[in-house]
Amino acid sequence: MRVQETRVEEIMTSPVITIHQDASLEEAEALMEEHAVRRLPVVDDNGHLVGIISRGDLREAEAVKAVVNPYAPEADELNLSVAEVMTPDPITISPEAPVWRVAELLMKHKIGGIPVLDENDTLCGIITESDVLRLIVDAWRTSREEEEK
Repeated sequence: MRVQETRVEEIMTSPVITIHQDASLEEAEALMEEHAVRRLPVVDDNGHLVGIISRGDLREAEAVKAVVNPYAPEADELNLSVAEVMTPDPITISPEAPVWRVAELLMKHKIGGIPVLDENDTLCGIITESDVLRLIVDAWRTSREEEEK
């Protein structure tokens, strides 16, 4: 396998775990924990991608909640939904794109994952830095094993 020829669809996670934009942050955290993921694509009522939420986003929201008096009048406003914390309109990539393009986007934008949209703009997967690193490690391992033969 030549790493530089690998396409997104070959290593992306699919089907992808998503969360609705109206879900609570507690629901997002539970879903991430249940599926051992660090980010979730956010969808609307029609299943269209509208954002992405990460564990970092949840940590930031928790930090804000921690400094507010729970009895203050504005405390009720801190029961935030996913839509209020997510990154809207995330960077996306197509399943046919080369993996090197993913790595380039991850580094350029300092992000950890990219939702994958097909030609109909339908969410079909997600590709993360872990997927890219796994590909590289597998290629190195295979190369080393071939050299040892």
